[in-house]
Amino acid sequence: METLTFDHLPQAVTQLLEKVNHIESLLTENGIHSPETDNLFTITQAATFLNLAVPTLYSKVSRKEIPVNKRGKRLYFYKSELEDWIRQGRKKTYTEIRESIALPRRITQNQRRAE
Repeated sequence: METLTFDHLPQAVTQLLEKVNHIESLLTENGIHSPETDNLFTITQAATFLNLAVPTLYSKVSRKEIPVNKRGKRLYFYKSELEDWIRQGRKKTYTEIRESIALPRRITQNQRRAE
């Protein structure tokens, strides 16, 4: 690591700011959200976002099937948590299931050959 002198300080600060700005732009482009910038939905907005009826959403909340935040009598939903919840419900394709089953068989067959 090089030693900074007082004369090189402005140049070093400029480089540092450029790097921080670049990192910030990368994070923004990749859709990484902080809780402060995450969209907060009411029950009606969340139901619209999920394309569900409000009573259906209330049922999912009461059965603890969906992530929710509660303040007093009000329910709030973070958009990122709802998107994650949707992704967790993804079903595997036939090929993915077949590959997950075939991999252990190959290992077992290779182990038999070694014995």
